[in-house]
Amino acid sequence: MPPTPHLIHRIDPVLADLGGFRLWYYGLAYAVGFLGAHLWLRARRDRLGWRLEEAYDFSIFLAISILLVGHAFEIVFYEWAYYSRHPWQTLNYWNGGMSTHGVLLGATIGTWAFCRLRGYRFLDLADELAIPAAFFMGVGRFGNFINGENYGPITKVWWAVKFPYAEGFRHPVDLYDALKNFGVLCILLAVQKAGARARGMLLAHFVFWYGFLRLAIDLFRDYGADFLGIGRGQYFNLAMAVAGLALMLRLARRAHGPRSAEVRTGALPVGSPRLWGRKAAFVSILLFSLTIPSGWSQGWLAQLKDHHATHNTSASGAPR
Repeated sequence: MPPTPHLIHRIDPVLADLGGFRLWYYGLAYAVGFLGAHLWLRARRDRLGWRLEEAYDFSIFLAISILLVGHAFEIVFYEWAYYSRHPWQTLNYWNGGMSTHGVLLGATIGTWAFCRLRGYRFLDLADELAIPAAFFMGVGRFGNFINGENYGPITKVWWAVKFPYAEGFRHPVDLYDALKNFGVLCILLAVQKAGARARGMLLAHFVFWYGFLRLAIDLFRDYGADFLGIGRGQYFNLAMAVAGLALMLRLARRAHGPRSAEVRTGALPVGSPRLWGRKAAFVSILLFSLTIPSGWSQGWLAQLKDHHATHNTSASGAPR
């Protein structure tokens, strides 16, 4: 007889309630992800040949691109039926709405545009972003789990979780995906340590392993069905796996020598108002991220508020 599942999701999704103005753990995951990517780029800026202000410029550019494209992707591909009738609500980030595939697309577009504007090689910068991207996606899944947004079918495994918005004990798909993303992080560190010489190889490994492994993870996810009875997210996963594998095979046929950093001069002094302005802008983006409550928007915000109210009632000793 299988063990009886006993894990019940009682996590309050609200990080802080400031007189009715709420900050969310889901948004904290984005802030931590943005900060992690920035600190990684700061640590690697000598390899890139960047000054400190360039690390801030790109971090700001990247974060804005991720927030815009991730939100737009969610609206267009998952919630168009609502937003096509309420277009004035499209920028209401405090109502939620961020797609993981859109986040990855936003990071790609932002990196490509920044490279075009500054004259950098896209594959060089994309390689540097692969490891922090895996970290970002892993942390983000913890934000989803705290919200109880994504879950799989009913199961009797001992680690099954009773989510607040679903009947029965279910597979905690977000935790599976978080472990997968940190597994991808380990793969990328191994590839980097092995000294892959082809420019773009770290990017190719990230795209392939993220999409390929998520194909398996999302078999446990209650996606719903679209074309041919398959959830549309699985098509995006398949496209990533195929694109990543194709890029890996192409890059394996060629190799580049070590990339040397470009020596630059004229860095801004630490106390420069221009540098402090960049710092203030980046911190503002981190704080703004805290206001995003959920990956989904319509319907979920009300449920999250109910979850918060129920959590507080339970914590006070009142009946649930």
